[in-house]
Amino acid sequence: MSREQIVTGAADMIRRRGLNATSIREVAKHAGTPLGSTYHYFPGGKTQLATEAVQWAAETVSKVLTAKLRKGPVDGLKAFFALWRQIVTETGFQAGCPVLAVSIEENASPQALMAAADGFRTWSAQLAASLEEHGVSPGRARSLAHLCVSAAEGAVAMCRAERSIEPLDNVAAELTALLHAATEDPGMRHTVPTRG
Repeated sequence: MSREQIVTGAADMIRRRGLNATSIREVAKHAGTPLGSTYHYFPGGKTQLATEAVQWAAETVSKVLTAKLRKGPVDGLKAFFALWRQIVTETGFQAGCPVLAVSIEENASPQALMAAADGFRTWSAQLAASLEEHGVSPGRARSLAHLCVSAAEGAVAMCRAERSIEPLDNVAAELTALLHAATEDPGMRHTVPTRG
């Protein structure tokens, strides 16, 4: 049993049940490893394990974005949504995003929250950089990137509640059209929404 298997097991439990309902003992059982081995690998206990699980999940998504954004922001966005679609459907609407799950937990440790914030920032920065490379102004690129990440997370939550993939597919279609317009229409590239 490798250390990474324990981390991925923790991430899976967090994305299904939330952080508060995930204990070291249950993670060890879920990963099929002795409890003592789990504490050996994670002397910092649940705080350390949860933080590393969030970091692993964030890095996994980031790697997908890195690979697909080489073809452009629209391809990156499609891959981002395809990943969440696969997770939601393959788990029968039982799993969402462990990064989001930790973010909304009242008792999450500062370390785990920081890891979650770093994950969201990284994904947004990757999308924004790709949009800028395709002619979108920096301010507009940041706004669109935040919209894409937050809309995906919200759509995943709706899918789990409704037991339907429709919210995710609808949001993906609308955002794909929006990014197409932003990268192909010079008039859209520099439009930053006004803030009231």
